Amino acid sequence: MSQNYTGSNPLITTEPYKELPANSDVKSTSNSRKLDESENSKGIQPFLNDEIAPTLSVAGAIAQMLENLGVGYAFGVAGGAMASLWGALSNSSIKVLNFRHEAGAAFAATEAYFANNRPTVVFTTAGPGITNAITGLFAARGEGAKVILLSACTSAPQRGRWAIQETSTYTLPNGGIFTSGALFNYAITIESASQLPQIFRKLALAMAQPGGFVAHLSIPTAVQTSLVENIALPQLDVAPFGMTASKEAIAKSVELLSSGPFAIWVGFGARDAAAEILQLAEKTGAGVICSPRGKGIFPEDHPQFVGVTGLGGHASVLTYMEQQPPLRTLVLGTRLGEPTSFWSSALVPKGGFVHVDIDPEVPGVAYPHVETFGVRSDIKAFVEELLQQLPDAPDSTISLPRPEHKAIEPATDVDYPVRPEVLMAAIQKIVVEGSDAIVMAECGNSFTWSTHLLQFAEANRYRVSTGVGAMGHAVTGVLGAALANNGKAVGIVGDGAMLMNNEISTAVKYKIPAIWIVLNDARYNMCHQGMKILGLKGADATIPPTNFAMIARGMGAEAIVVVRESDIETALEQAIASTVPFLIDVVIDADRPAPSGGRNKSLAAQGIKSTPAKSTAKQVSFPMV
Repeated sequence: MSQNYTGSNPLITTEPYKELPANSDVKSTSNSRKLDESENSKGIQPFLNDEIAPTLSVAGAIAQMLENLGVGYAFGVAGGAMASLWGALSNSSIKVLNFRHEAGAAFAATEAYFANNRPTVVFTTAGPGITNAITGLFAARGEGAKVILLSACTSAPQRGRWAIQETSTYTLPNGGIFTSGALFNYAITIESASQLPQIFRKLALAMAQPGGFVAHLSIPTAVQTSLVENIALPQLDVAPFGMTASKEAIAKSVELLSSGPFAIWVGFGARDAAAEILQLAEKTGAGVICSPRGKGIFPEDHPQFVGVTGLGGHASVLTYMEQQPPLRTLVLGTRLGEPTSFWSSALVPKGGFVHVDIDPEVPGVAYPHVETFGVRSDIKAFVEELLQQLPDAPDSTISLPRPEHKAIEPATDVDYPVRPEVLMAAIQKIVVEGSDAIVMAECGNSFTWSTHLLQFAEANRYRVSTGVGAMGHAVTGVLGAALANNGKAVGIVGDGAMLMNNEISTAVKYKIPAIWIVLNDARYNMCHQGMKILGLKGADATIPPTNFAMIARGMGAEAIVVVRESDIETALEQAIASTVPFLIDVVIDADRPAPSGGRNKSLAAQGIKSTPAKSTAKQVSFPMV
């Protein structure tokens, strides 16, 4: 998963469960069970008494369990099959948000996790509720979030009898949805209250481990209301999982990195070790490069920052590897997949990689033929060891290549439509430097423009999805980020994604201060430009022009249309100052080439070739990310 784990234990609770009064089977009476982030516990305190009042329902017990796991938010779409569970969540201390689509709810849950490092819940009804959520949960797994799906399913006596929205092995594949596998780290159908002790223990242990964890609890409608009677629910005292490299691995790493100049390649899994990585770079003089998801972990304005690799990345990285090649590269918390490396041999140093990750299967996979010394460890703990053992590098006056930033040409008398690079410069000034808002970029050209041109000096300010890269992730995820951050979050999105899956109505209902900046070019423009560059003709990627500001205002949000470059900064300032959901509809120049050449080269290397414009031509899939 390329994630590391540090920080306070999300399972800490300062008060054990209290016996609930009769007829209050779903009501939570304790707010003190919420996460106390300032507490530094050596383990998980007991989160359940040995017994629970027998009037507590399974749904109520699950809601209380989630409270004790530190869950603060549940995102989903309600339905009759999960009415009891919905009621239990709504009467707990967990804030329940009803979205307009389950995929949007799952994206929001994913981004809420990354905004406050607390597990989140997605809830769905039976049938299409589950299948609608799968894309967002797939993204949660790929991003390394901790998310628990609660779904309803058809009760046993009704299965195979064509129940409304029947959810069973008669209608859905059992493997992968109701069982653990590639989609869910853990999945189970709760058929009896007697299963709860083991399920609670399993989830508590999972939330304490490093990295992501996506679980699915499927609860039949009838089981939700069944009572928890004479069941001893577990008391747990489990310390957070430490994952420190062995002394031998540390010694070998020090030996390899001391044998010549090395570079540091920073990924999203290193986001909790930003201070230590900065110290390491300054101590050793190493040049630092980062993945798109790793932007800001190492300050991008630092003289040792060389650039971003992969999609939307910088040519300065290749210049560095050609002109000042390191002997080895220390890889911290990135899988080095296609969005990060394009598997380019130009990024491989002569001596290979020292690759550190919490997932032992990660090192060596992206570059199987390159010498790689893999280390399984928490990133922060590993870097702290290196700081103790690596010698200081002699002072050097050698300057490293820096990310290229072309000067923006002055606007013409008619500054219409807006050039994307001008928009990004304004976002840098007003949003990145002028506020503390989380910034998210949607897949497609929004991703490449933002990744290439925006600069961040601190971790956890910039979020993109790379491996899954689903359209609609940032459009809807921005709600979860703003909510959990208790402040502004900005989504830089394309018009195609905005049309596919937006949650403006949800943001208005819950007064979430999300901001959408829509790059409105009436195209799926990464597809349009990519097809042109690849020489593939005949495909239509255009979209009818849309007035997104009018749509947003119709849903109750504030909105403004920007057609001139001179109006951008004022619009951004207005959005940042607003206390309600705000959309900026920017009509951009669709013909400005986005910085995504590396992606097109990667596709070409994988066998995509130009095709003559004939009606019989074989269609070629052009993935968004």
